[in-house]
Amino acid sequence: QVQLVESGGGLVQAGGSLRLSCAASGRTFSTYAMGWFRQAPGKEREFVAAISWRGLNTAYADSVKGRFTCSRDNAKNTVYLQMNSLKPEDTAVYYCAADASSQPYHILTDASQYAYWGQGTQATVSS
Repeated sequence: QVQLVESGGGLVQAGGSLRLSCAASGRTFSTYAMGWFRQAPGKEREFVAAISWRGLNTAYADSVKGRFTCSRDNAKNTVYLQMNSLKPEDTAVYYCAADASSQPYHILTDASQYAYWGQGTQATVSS
């Protein structure tokens, strides 16, 4: 069982930055594939970023590529999402997700592939 707690959301002006954190419980964090998803009001949850075991592989949605960076610190059981050059359309609840993976290079980009989810953190970008 893994518990995930996101933090770091808030209100920022367009062009600004936020750094989201996701702290995970459990001693096997280093063998979990991790991901970030977001859900805006009236929209479906969408993939944002994903990272493999040791951070050797990452993937990003086209809408955030070049602006967002996903990283992890396995010693701290934490995964991060650095969000730069934020736009009003980035406004959403951001969720962290985790799933045990047998392959160190696996990246999971589909929400249905993840077994564990955090409660979400709100990020609001004003124009």
